[in-house]
Amino acid sequence: MEDILKILNEFRPDINFQSSERLIDDGLLDSLDIVNIVAELDSEFEIEIPVEEITPENFNSVSAINRLVDRLKEEA
Repeated sequence: MEDILKILNEFRPDINFQSSERLIDDGLLDSLDIVNIVAELDSEFEIEIPVEEITPENFNSVSAINRLVDRLKEEA
């Protein structure tokens, strides 16, 4: 999860990702942020996040992103 936090903090150092559970719902991350984060996660973890997985539920918190990355790594 630390790698994910590092990626998120590189893109948006102004957000406290550890305490936020509604990154998308509260408008803290916009679509451009998500595109950049997805590209970095794909590269960093050698996974491919399908378009259908880019949902608020998968990106509303660091723990949700971590679960998504772990699941996609297991499926690879």
